[in-house]
Amino acid sequence: MSMDRSLKTGGALSRHRNVLTRAERLKKLADEDRWNPEKSVFGLPKVSNRTAKVGKKVKKKEEAEQAAAAGKEAKK
Repeated sequence: MSMDRSLKTGGALSRHRNVLTRAERLKKLADEDRWNPEKSVFGLPKVSNRTAKVGKKVKKKEEAEQAAAAGKEAKK
């Protein structure tokens, strides 16, 4: 019997996850100076885990604006 695609583990942790482990939450809170080792690990504040996507749309817009500006100058 074959394994379902959702159960495969190859590289499963390499993609973005919304739920962090306690160790990951503690590290992120410590980096933001919101937690230190003297505090309890229970009742931790929420931690947002967002990844910023680098898009090529900004570059395309800039190129389009430059092309439009060059087109307007050529018409003059």
